[in-house]
Amino acid sequence: MDRIEQLSAFVAVAEAGSFVGAARRLGRSPAALTRAVAALEDRLGVRLFTRTTRVVTLTDAGRRRLEPARAVLRSVAALETDAATEQREALGTLVVTASVVFGRLHVLPIVASFLRSHAAVDVRVLFDDEVVPLVERGIDVGVRIAHLPDSSLKAVRVGSVTRSLYASPAYLAAHGEPTSPDELARHTCLAMTAAGQSPDRWSFGRGARAVRIVPRLVGNLAEPVIDAAVAGLGITRVLSYMVDHLVRAGALRPVLERFAPPPIPVHVVHPAGRHLPLRTRLFVDLAVETLRSRFDQGTAQR
Repeated sequence: MDRIEQLSAFVAVAEAGSFVGAARRLGRSPAALTRAVAALEDRLGVRLFTRTTRVVTLTDAGRRRLEPARAVLRSVAALETDAATEQREALGTLVVTASVVFGRLHVLPIVASFLRSHAAVDVRVLFDDEVVPLVERGIDVGVRIAHLPDSSLKAVRVGSVTRSLYASPAYLAAHGEPTSPDELARHTCLAMTAAGQSPDRWSFGRGARAVRIVPRLVGNLAEPVIDAAVAGLGITRVLSYMVDHLVRAGALRPVLERFAPPPIPVHVVHPAGRHLPLRTRLFVDLAVETLRSRFDQGTAQR
């Protein structure tokens, strides 16, 4: 029998002074309450009530345990109230993760919009190029740019990006534009030590083989390598979302587009379950809508 039900029966009988009165209050039968109190007495190893044909009174042991039992029931009621409130109102702390550049360029504006709309929610952002485990780190929502393995996470695909080559118009005017990956050997290349990517080997799609490069600049972060490309120092290879704004501004141009590898999907992910807090559900809806408008059907690739 449920322990909370046993405590509820005990407190109700103590306050009503009878099993019949407590049964009316709880909407249960006197026999059910009798069984509940008996089970609690057996579990505690004490007698809680003295029973006669006319009256039910607390024993000394029962009086000592009445207030602790009430405290437990109040705590349970408060817990249930808090949980119900989380389902009705957007409040509390939301934790969001994404890769560094994607987080700065595309997730942070969503967070800002969400904060303006939901004054009772605080947001913690964790931008990291390593894959951060959501459940283990207590994270509510993440954005993943990858082909996702099977997991317990709920994933909503919002679009895709490509890993492409870019150079400044000034560099291309001075050195010419390569027409095949093999021609990169005579160009200045700017590389990154991204996870899973070799800085001295670039692979291409549509049947083209991987080519070996000798980069003059290697960076562990995207921003300085992209800045070097904008400055005309060479050709770099980055994910399209990192430089979309620079392409639109004319600071960079895509190179060898027809050799680009297949697109990489972008997902909004969160722990699976039917009882997500309202703040999480609202943020996921906003993120999905916003990111789809930018990345679905190639809208953010060029």
